[in-house]
Amino acid sequence: MSRELILERIRTERICAIIRALEEEVARDAMDAAVEGGFRFVEVTFNTPGAERLITRLAKRSELLVGAGTIMNVDEVDRAVGAGAKVIVSPIFDPAVVAAAGAHGCVTIPGTFTPTEMVTARRGGADLVKLFPAPANVADFIKSVLAPLPELGIVPTAGVTESNFVEILDAGAVAVGFVRSLFVPSELASKSYRAIETRARSIVERVRSPRIHHGAQHRSESGDDHVSRPRPRNRPRSRPRFTPTPTKPAEANPLG
Repeated sequence: MSRELILERIRTERICAIIRALEEEVARDAMDAAVEGGFRFVEVTFNTPGAERLITRLAKRSELLVGAGTIMNVDEVDRAVGAGAKVIVSPIFDPAVVAAAGAHGCVTIPGTFTPTEMVTARRGGADLVKLFPAPANVADFIKSVLAPLPELGIVPTAGVTESNFVEILDAGAVAVGFVRSLFVPSELASKSYRAIETRARSIVERVRSPRIHHGAQHRSESGDDHVSRPRPRNRPRSRPRFTPTPTKPAEANPLG
């Protein structure tokens, strides 16, 4: 699957189940519950015991798009890709990690917080940017950032809940990740997988609802990850796209 198709799939799914657990068996069964509930974009954090085995197991299911999270170095990129991951996610932006993942044909989503960090990551080759940690109001933060920087593809994973994820998507997020709000720690401890499946099904039904505004639009035919946002009348309708690598200092700033 090409990076363009992976990005298209992320934009189509819009929700990702992210499992981080202390036991491999619990992580496996909890993710199975989320998949049974309808999630098709899933992520296993690499600090979960048996992460590579879990990724391989999930990657065998053709209907799933599988990511590896908490990737911190090139060795982990190679191992995650070898296990079957198509999306590489990190809590930080490390140019070496992004380059290695890109060389494997994976989509990269490094962690960023400020607009400067987001732009730096995108210019450094990142396909999307993870919003981490969570601001006080995720939706308002995304709206504020996208107003002057509509080209950013933002994917928040912290601070996303059942009660606010629709608002976050409407604010312009490309997708959102559910961690503790889907895999509730007390339910993992008690192995209450039916509760996880029920919650997952509710989330999936809501994101598929036509009432949800698809705020993160794009040009699918070109693979461009431009986010369409309303523009002031005194601003040109078109803006230069991100370049995968920094341009020469004398050239025009694509975000200026």
